[in-house]
This record gives sequence, structure tokens and C-alpha cells, in this order.
Amino acid sequence: MQTSTATSVRPQPGFVQLAACLGFVVVSIDVSVVNVALDALRGAFHADVTGLQWVVNAYALVFASALLLAGALGDRFGAKRVFVVGYALFTCASVGCGLAQSLAALIGWRLAQGLGAALLVPNSLSVLREAFHDAGARSRAVGWWSAGGGIALAAGPVIGGLLIAAFGWRSIFLVNVPVGAIGLWMTLRYAPLSRGHAGRGLDPLGQLSGALALAALAFALTEASSLSWQDPLIEAAFVLSIASGAVFVWLQARNPAGMLPLALFANRTVSGTTFIGLVANLVFYGIVFTFSLLFQTVWHFTPERTGLAFLPMMAVLVVMNIAAGRLVDRTGARRLAMAGLTTAIVGYLSMLPALATQSYAWLVAPMLVAGGGIALAVPTLTNALLAAVRREQSGIASGLLNAARQVGGVMGVALFGFFVRHTQSALFMHGLVQALVVSATLLAVALGVAWRTLDARAMQPAAAGVKACRAGSESLH
Repeated sequence: MQTSTATSVRPQPGFVQLAACLGFVVVSIDVSVVNVALDALRGAFHADVTGLQWVVNAYALVFASALLLAGALGDRFGAKRVFVVGYALFTCASVGCGLAQSLAALIGWRLAQGLGAALLVPNSLSVLREAFHDAGARSRAVGWWSAGGGIALAAGPVIGGLLIAAFGWRSIFLVNVPVGAIGLWMTLRYAPLSRGHAGRGLDPLGQLSGALALAALAFALTEASSLSWQDPLIEAAFVLSIASGAVFVWLQARNPAGMLPLALFANRTVSGTTFIGLVANLVFYGIVFTFSLLFQTVWHFTPERTGLAFLPMMAVLVVMNIAAGRLVDRTGARRLAMAGLTTAIVGYLSMLPALATQSYAWLVAPMLVAGGGIALAVPTLTNALLAAVRREQSGIASGLLNAARQVGGVMGVALFGFFVRHTQSALFMHGLVQALVVSATLLAVALGVAWRTLDARAMQPAAAGVKACRAGSESLH
């Protein structure tokens, strides 16, 4: 059993909450802020679309691969220790990104940032749990944690645009340094030290095979933009991804203490929400990446204007996440998730005639509708997932959903980047149309999966509050 001691620190829950929120804020900002710097990075490093994809995906790939491992490390060695390591690594990697002199160096530091982010996010919640013993106070702290991440994700493009205009692209990474230093100091000084579980397994072979499968898949999808689908290197990467994935499944099936119990997938709600979550992030982050290129390289928006252009699509995430938490117990997970996915389909298809006008003004409403639909569906998925598993499985189940969503984001940037790999405007717009059609098609498939796998009944009101709180903490990552 995990206990807290206060040997060299005097626990101060308020400071611990602020440190946890700051960690989630910097991680959330770095999910979206880089998109407004794509044109600046293209000019600074003479990068092509493939290089820009790696700048975005290097962070998300390691983040996705290491999420489950990070939670296990926190259980094994204590949440505070791992949280501190994550803070330090993320802050140092941000310095590296800000000082990078080549595209390869920037991508390398983005990989390190992703590992730091993975160590930060799940253990920030564990640190909060250790600091707040009262259930009501803990729920309020998690609510502020979730709200901070949501606001940061929405504000990231705007903040990034303003920073780039004033100080250049390096500032979007260096701004993390003082925030990280403050959060690290508050954690070391005020967070209670938690003991780990010495017997908690880490499943290194499972972690390695799973990460290799994801990395090979991301490499194949991304490098196809500059090579071709028939290139031997791309084909070899796909084979490696499939083989590593098969090894991962085999290892998990033989290891009762593995990182991912395969028995979870026998639950159709778990399987369904995992697939839908992957699709939701694939279409959302894929379109954010392609629209970033559209605004900056085709429509020649300034960094400030690019950041403001994303504000409707990002800000609606916060509003609809709150609405979903209040509606799910009234309407049921199936109805609300299907309503969100249907709304998103309408939004993505409405972008097609809006783009034909070559006017941003006509694109605002479809962006609001598409982003609102995705934001309505995602927390509903988390609620449905947590309602469908036993309490002792809630951690691994939510970790699975969030890892799947991160993988979806990586796949979206890689796949949609292939569609818009051409610099000529007409070819770029043709690829963007393809990306929107694929988005609507995948969302339609997800809609069918939601109808087949999610429970049609409304959640019990007594449980809904607890589930909504948990869903809020998982809704954005």
C-alpha cells in the first residue's frame, strides 16, 4: 500500500496543485503550439513537409509510447520521484529545442520532450492524490488540473503566434524553462514523498516491442511523403511494425502481469472506445496540421493571425468538454457520443465548400462545428469506458484510451501530411480535400462502432459525478 511521508518537506496541497497544473499546462501547450511555427521552421532549416511532420510527431510518438510505462514507473518508484524526473527532463529538453541549430537536433530534443511529458502527465494526478486526502478537495483539484490543460491547449496557438512574432520561433520552447523551474521547485519543496510498490512489474520487453511497432508505423507513414509507398524502406518499416505488434500481443498474452491485459479487449465497450478515440485524434490533429500549412504557406498568414485562426476550433474544446460531463448522465453514452461524431462529420464536410471560397471567414463555422463534435464525443468515451470496467481496472483502461488517442494523433499528422506534401497550391488543396473526405469517412465508421459497442442506457446519476470528474482529467490527452 502506498503511503506518504514528510521527511524533508512540509506538504502544502495548494502549491502541489499549482505544480501539477503547471506541468499539465506546459505539456498541453506543446501539443498545439508547434503548429503555428511550421512556416518559421521551414524557413530556418529549409525543411520539407516530412521534416515538419517529424517536429510535430516526435513529441507525440514518445508521449504515446511511454504513457503506460510512466504510470508503472510511478507505482514502482513513487509518483513524486518520477514526476520530478519528468519535470526536469521536459525543462532541459525545452532548452535543447530552443537552442537547436539543425532540424535533426530539434527533432531529437522533441523526442526527449515527449518522454518528459509522458512522465509528467499520469504522475501529476498521482501527486495530487497524495496531497489531497479529502475526496471533495481532491475532485476540485483534479477539476482545476483538467481546466488548466484545456485552456492551455486552446491558447497554445495564440500564445505561440504572439511569441513567434515578438521573439522568434525559439521562444515557444524557451518559455517552458521558467515555468518548469518554478513547478520543479514547488514539487521538491512541498509535495509529499510517496513510497513505491517494490513488486510492481515494468514489462520491459512488452514496452520495447510496443514502442518499436509504433515507431516503425510512424516512420512508414511519415517518410512516405518524401519517398513512395513502394519504396523498399517504407515496405520494410511496415513489416517491422506488424512483426513488432505481433510480438507485443504474444508477450502480453503470455504475461499475466503485462503492461496491457488483453482480456480488456473482450469488453466491447473497451474495444469500441479505444477505436473511436484513435479516430477522433487522427482526424483532429491531422486536420490541425494541414490547416497550419494552409494558413501559413498557401494563404500566407502571419504567426499571430495563424494562432488566432485556430482559436475557434480550440476554444470550443473547453466549452464542449464541460457540456459533455453534464449531459452524459441524462442522455447516455451511446446517444451523446453518436451526436458528437455526427456533428463532427457535418463540420468536416462543411469545410469542403468553405475552402472553395478561399476565405477564412467561411471556414470559421465549420471549424467550430467539427471541433465541438470531437470535444463532445471524447469525454463521453472516457465516461463510458470507466463505467464498463471494474474499479481496479480504471487506471489501465484510461491509460489504454489515452495511449490510443496519442497514436491516432501521430497517424493523423503522418497520413494527412502525405496528402498535402506538394507545395504547388492546386495540388495542396486537392490533398486537403482528400484529407477531409478521409476524415468524414473514418468518423462515419466510428459512428457505426459507437452504435454497436456503447451502452444505450444513461449512467446512474450517483456514479455520473465521479465518472465526469475522471473523464475531465482524461479528456484532452
